[in-house]
Amino acid sequence: MALFLYITKTDYLGGLSVKLTFNDGVERTLDFSSFFKKNSHPQYNKYAAPALFKKFKIEGSNIVLGKNWDLMFPVEQLHTGVLL
Repeated sequence: MALFLYITKTDYLGGLSVKLTFNDGVERTLDFSSFFKKNSHPQYNKYAAPALFKKFKIEGSNIVLGKNWDLMFPVEQLHTGVLL
């Protein structure tokens, strides 16, 4: 039986780093700075500022930035630690 994956705990660590805990017990610390360097885009660039990045929300176990989901990191990517 497949496990429905979701985030149980989130800790903002400062800058562009977040520590996530998942319902399967996996803990992952992610630094999003490399994502912003690789994926420069006017819509995303503003979230590379820690003051805006730290306002992220967890919705549907995804990390979401912006009022209208300007940028979304799916729970599966967060779990593997590979941000595309």
